[in-house]
Amino acid sequence: MIFQRALRRELASAAGATFTILFSVLATWTLISILGKAAGGKVDSGDVLALIGFAILNYLPTILILTSFISVLVAITRSYRDSEMVVWFASGISLLRWIRPVLTFGLPLVALTAALSMVATPWAKLKSEEFVQRFEKREDLKKVSPGQFKESTSSNRVFFVEGVSGESTVVQNVFVNTVEKDGNTVVVAKEGVIERQPDGSQFLVLKNGRRYHGIPGQADFQSMEFDRYSMRITTKVPALGADLPVDTLSTPALLATPNRYTLAELLKRVAAPVSCLILMLLAIPLGFVNPRAGSAANLILALLIFFTYKNLEKMAEAAIRQGKMDFSAASWPLHFIAALCVVLLFAWRVNPNHRYHPLVLWGAFKRLRAARKGVPA
Repeated sequence: MIFQRALRRELASAAGATFTILFSVLATWTLISILGKAAGGKVDSGDVLALIGFAILNYLPTILILTSFISVLVAITRSYRDSEMVVWFASGISLLRWIRPVLTFGLPLVALTAALSMVATPWAKLKSEEFVQRFEKREDLKKVSPGQFKESTSSNRVFFVEGVSGESTVVQNVFVNTVEKDGNTVVVAKEGVIERQPDGSQFLVLKNGRRYHGIPGQADFQSMEFDRYSMRITTKVPALGADLPVDTLSTPALLATPNRYTLAELLKRVAAPVSCLILMLLAIPLGFVNPRAGSAANLILALLIFFTYKNLEKMAEAAIRQGKMDFSAASWPLHFIAALCVVLLFAWRVNPNHRYHPLVLWGAFKRLRAARKGVPA
């Protein structure tokens, strides 16, 4: 019990440090990415904090998987490096005794990963997509940020405002350039506001400005001053949810509409907790290190295994999405092979004579084949 309590404390400490580092890096990268989109006018500046929260929530399952894997590996590696494992083995304690405390520590992380992957992540992606679509479907003038040129939804009109006064619909020093069949129309005004009509139509009302139409110097060039000038705004009717991607659907919705796209997304969500459990168990035999050697090689190997595992998962998802494999054929082989590797590594580390070393097993397999054929090995 003393051993298990000490190991759980060490695992919790390593997990806390690993999670803090990974979360800080991810939060910084997400902050820079979202702020760049807000500065480019792709998202509303008022939605930045919400979008950052949704983006971080999307990556939390991956962070938890990597955290659990690295924390177990670091704890096992430290025990080997400090020669504590020699004492444990000399006391008759097998490496298998590490499984129970590791599972006691890791199963809550597996459950949290499953909850995030199945429920929280689809919800976060749905809300993020709704925020983006809501901004794209806003009126053209509302999407304009002060000091920036912004193209209209219909791509034939460019807006520029110098500042915002009072409500977000009232802007100061407006410039509008409209491309028409008979030439360009340029309108400048000191103030602009969006007005809604009883029939639902919307107009941009400009006050105290000038309107230029045509090419200066030609006979049909027109210039006029106005106190009030209205132009109709072409807007999209907000219809959120009509074209949402598959990864925003809830898990029950994926199960209710089985096709190659929903099944690929379902495989991705199910694979998260499964890979979290397998990688934690894999870290126990993988943590072996020579006390006189460095421990960096184990960490590098762990990262290579993690990224290889995730890439193979994505390949299986792509195979289902493209119709090359069925869900039943693509869902289990990768995890089965990974679990088999865990069993073989445990058998190799637990047996002191290394009877389960891969080379020994290969030699036994060759001898078995030779015996069946009646040829000396």
